[in-house]
Amino acid sequence: MKERILAVSLAAVSAVLAAAPGEALAASSSSTEFELRKKVIGISGIMDLTGVYQPVTRAQFAQMLVNASQYRNTTSDRSTVSVFADVPKDNMYASYIRTAVSNEWMTGYLGGVFRPDQYVTLQEAARGVLALLGYTSEDFSGDQIGGRMSMFEYLDLNDEIGKQGTDTLTKEDCINLFYNLLKAEPKDGNGIYGTILGCELTSDGEINPLAMADNSLKGPKVVTSWSRFAESMPFGMNEANFFVNGTAVDMELFKSYLNTGYLVIYYNPGAKTVWAYSENADGDSDRNVVNGHITHIYYNSSDVMTPTEVELDDGNRYRLDSSEMQFAFSMYGTLEVGDRITLIYSTSTNAAGEETYTVMDYVDEDVD
Repeated sequence: MKERILAVSLAAVSAVLAAAPGEALAASSSSTEFELRKKVIGISGIMDLTGVYQPVTRAQFAQMLVNASQYRNTTSDRSTVSVFADVPKDNMYASYIRTAVSNEWMTGYLGGVFRPDQYVTLQEAARGVLALLGYTSEDFSGDQIGGRMSMFEYLDLNDEIGKQGTDTLTKEDCINLFYNLLKAEPKDGNGIYGTILGCELTSDGEINPLAMADNSLKGPKVVTSWSRFAESMPFGMNEANFFVNGTAVDMELFKSYLNTGYLVIYYNPGAKTVWAYSENADGDSDRNVVNGHITHIYYNSSDVMTPTEVELDDGNRYRLDSSEMQFAFSMYGTLEVGDRITLIYSTSTNAAGEETYTVMDYVDEDVD
């Protein structure tokens, strides 16, 4: 059930975009591929996905490297020491920079400075991801930079990036870079790097987004207050990735939906990602939520033990197709006529243009 609900946030990935032949089709395929990459990286919690065309600083890249490593759950935005003269201990990136430098994923500059606000170059990024894969300076004799860049290209870590070594990177470039990293084979030749984040490949060699979050997905839960929501989450809101109805949003937009109604949320503590569903928001998901009182529970005349539909006081009927949902609304479950409930449901349209609503999950909580 959780895997099926998580697919709500990935609906746009599986959609086939209509396009004219030739260049339009190629552009559509490229766009769809990038959306898949972006959603995988969003689920992974490696980076904040807002402003994908913004340049990335060295401090931000240090945080991305840590979030893509085994240190992701042991490094926070608080530090007790200052490692560089230009990175005080109260800098939000201080602990990430310290971890990246101590592991030789990144280096500082002469004079004991890190230059955290300087934009990261492809060469610097290549060093970082190759280090995560297990490569060290001993693997590149002579021309260190040239050797690293050759290995970087050999492992297809530059796929879809299109930058030269001294060029600076945007978030879009980093989405492609870290997606390539997740697919890459570590130096020890053991599977793909992405297994460290729970990744596995599909039959066509791409990362399967559902497998990344299934085991640790929490929810559903009804949220009506930002402050209560923030207090209940096991990670900081400044570290979180937010999706509403399948679309990535920033924290302020997420808050605004709570000001106009309620949200049904799922979240992944490891990935620090929240998936929310709202009646008041647009998005690229074919799933929706509705809150109301149960007015009728319908049964098939040939099987009076198994409910087939539930009707709310909005007048709509919602199909019960899965055994889990059928049990919940049956005489053996806990739900009955008169209960107030929030449904998460999918929408489909038949050839006649008639819409069908199917219950995917529910929350037996009141909405204030």
